[in-house]
Formats: sequence, C-alpha cells, structure tokens
Amino acid sequence: MRNIALQLEYDGTALVGSQFQLNGRTVQGELETAWHRFTGEALRWNFAGRTDAGVHAWGQVANARTTTQHALETVQRALNALLPPDIAVRRAWEVPYSFHARYSATRRDYRYLLLVERHRSALLWQRAVHLDRPLDVPAMARAVHVLKGVHDFAAFGSTPAGPTIRECFVAECDELLENGRRLVAIDLAATGFLRHMVRTVVGTLLLIGQGKLAEAAMARILASRDRAQAGPTAPAHGLYLMSVTYPENEG
Repeated sequence: MRNIALQLEYDGTALVGSQFQLNGRTVQGELETAWHRFTGEALRWNFAGRTDAGVHAWGQVANARTTTQHALETVQRALNALLPPDIAVRRAWEVPYSFHARYSATRRDYRYLLLVERHRSALLWQRAVHLDRPLDVPAMARAVHVLKGVHDFAAFGSTPAGPTIRECFVAECDELLENGRRLVAIDLAATGFLRHMVRTVVGTLLLIGQGKLAEAAMARILASRDRAQAGPTAPAHGLYLMSVTYPENEG
C-alpha cells in the first residue's frame, strides 16, 4: 500500500467546487473518475482545502492510499491525459502512510486578484474581479496588516462551526502590473481558514479602499467576532489557492 499525493492546478470557472457534489462537476469527482479509468481502483481522495464554485487553484493538494505500482511519472502523465482541460496534475510524490492532505497541512496560501481599471478585460473576466474606480491601496495594505498573528477570526467566517482561532502568517495588499493591466493582489496565509474567510476579508478591504469604511475599522471588526460587522463576501472568481505547506519530510 502506497500513499500518493498530487499537486493540482485548476480553473474553477466551470466547476461547482473541489469537493464531490451531486449538482455539477467537481475536482474530486473528475480526479476519482480519472483514477478509476487509469487503475481500476475506486478511491476517495482527500483534499487540503475546500474551494467553492468559481475558485481557482495553483497548488491544491490531494492524497489517497493505493495499491498501484505505476511510477509517479506515469501517474502524472496518465492523469493529465484523462482529466478535463481545466484540471491538471503539476506534481505527484509519495508521502508517509500517515499523511493526510488536510490534517497534515501547516499552512495554506491564498491570493485574491482585483482588476482596477476603467475598462473590463476579456481574458481576465473570470480570473480577477473588475472594479472601474480607483482604490486606496495603501489604506487597504495598512488595514489588512492587523490580521497578522494569532486571532479569533469569527467575524470573517460564514456560520463558523468549531474553533475560530487561527495564526495568520501573511496579510498583504499590493499593486501589480501584468501584461499592461493594473491588478491589486491581496495575499493571505494562515494555518487554516474559516469558510468564506478570505472573501469576507477582501469584501471588508474593498469598503476601506473605496472610502466607505475607515482603515482602523479592521481591528475593531476583528475584535468584535461578529460577522455582521464585516463587509460582504467578495465574488469567488478572484480567489486562488496558491499553495499548501507540510512538514519537511512530507511536502
């Protein structure tokens, strides 16, 4: 019995999420179908993080225990031949038997992209959220910085169940110029995230960037633990799961 991990990249535009559902295509459903066609095994793959409909990934991680004897290069090549074009395997590697893509993770990195220009983009319309008015990016950067450290993030989670305390390692907001387009990237990395947490943080930052909320409000909202105090949930299509980190002998 081997434990194989995969690093997955996907465009979430036509997917209803990462986890298996009955109402549409999912990353898990497509992966398990491809694996069964490749090996004949009916396996349940574990995922590092749950992504919603429309959310993209550069570095989602999944694992499963398997009896296949195929070389890892063969595994990657075969799955990429069998998976639909909006899902790809970037890497395949063996991990200890105890490894679990979700529970072994020590850090998850997300990025949210905004296109801040007067005119929309035909190529980025499902890859970044378009805003046709300027944002106060320095104010947003100062506001998001207060999230770094160990905090109770209940104010930014949708109906959180269970513990709401997380350690946030990265909380940044920067301007980017990509192929002549002006983008704003919001980067968050933490031990874990509550449901819709990144998108709610972004929704709150947008109110600050638009001058509808003072930048000092971020600390007050965080301390309140009250979801009603935070901003709206930002659209899904601007969000990317960038990477997942594991202990050195597992990643």
